[in-house]
Amino acid sequence: MRSRYTIKEPGGVYFITCTVVEWIPIFTRKPYFDILIDSLQFCRRHKGLKVYAWVILDNHLHLVVGGDRLTDAIRDFKSYTAKRIIAQLEQEQKSWVLNQFLYYKKSTKTKSNYQVWQEGFHPKDITSEEMLYQKTVYIHENPVRIGVVEEPEHWVYSSARDYAGGKGILELDDFD
Repeated sequence: MRSRYTIKEPGGVYFITCTVVEWIPIFTRKPYFDILIDSLQFCRRHKGLKVYAWVILDNHLHLVVGGDRLTDAIRDFKSYTAKRIIAQLEQEQKSWVLNQFLYYKKSTKTKSNYQVWQEGFHPKDITSEEMLYQKTVYIHENPVRIGVVEEPEHWVYSSARDYAGGKGILELDDFD
């Protein structure tokens, strides 16, 4: 079933979520985080993706993003990262995780033996500065809420450091 969430305004700013199938915790070690970071950097440089805030947790990521071809950029991001994650799992011989991705693969997914990401990314249009603030705080507080850090800026895989005056690991875009 297709999502009711759609990109209404090309070039607008959206809060999106990408979730691993069945919430399988795959982002628990640096090589898997690096796959996402590298791909987000590539999409920023080559696909017009604008990243304003972000966080990666063990089984999903939240982004506040924009771009004229946002749907295409996120589709390509998910496709590429899925292939890289599967290759990493195969290299590490993590057959138990691969078996989960095989088991939960939708029958409509015919181009791969596995499914890493749930379908869609649930874009929610950011319609005000208040909403932008709320979504950014939500993103940054996520690691605190789940108990992995005490302060948002302590979570390396987030833009919270940038918002606290430091330097994060993924360059952010300025609002135009």
